[in-house]
Amino acid sequence: MSTANDQARAAEPLARSERLWRTPVGDDLAFLLARANAVSVSRVNAALQAVDLRVRAYSVLAIAANNARPSQRELSEFLRLDPSQIVALIDELQSRGLVEREPDPNDRRANVVVATPAGRDLLARAQELAREVESEMFGALDGSEREALAHALRVMAGAVEVTPDR
Repeated sequence: MSTANDQARAAEPLARSERLWRTPVGDDLAFLLARANAVSVSRVNAALQAVDLRVRAYSVLAIAANNARPSQRELSEFLRLDPSQIVALIDELQSRGLVEREPDPNDRRANVVVATPAGRDLLARAQELAREVESEMFGALDGSEREALAHALRVMAGAVEVTPDR
C-alpha cells in the first residue's frame, strides 16, 4: 500500500522539474530543440536495441538503402559527424553484412556506401521501431502540426531555402 509520504516522494522530482521549466531556459528555443533531440535520440536508441542499432548507424543504413549511393564524405557532411565517426559506423555495418563500399563511378578515389539485402531487411524492422517511437512522441500533435514542425526543422537544418516571403 502506498502511503501519503510515498506519493509525496514520487511527486517530488516532477515538482522540481516544473520549477526548472519556469526558468528562462524553459522558453529558450535552442535549449528546447536540444532537449527534444536528446529525448528523441534516447527513446529511438532504446527501441533500436531490438535490432542492435543506434540512431547514427540507423541513419547511415537508411541513407545507404535508399539508393542515394553516398560517399563517406557526403555522409559526414550530411550527418554532421567527424569523418572518423562515419568510417567507424560504416565499418560496423559492413562487418555485420548490412552495407558494402563500392567504387564511386564518378570518382575512382572514393567509395560509395550501399545497403546489402540483409541491410534492407534489417532497416525495414528498424523503421517500424522508429515509427512507433515517433508516433508516441508526436501523438499529441495533429497532422498539420506535425507537417509544420517537420517543415520548420527542415528549414533550420538547411534542407529548405528560406525566402523573405515565407
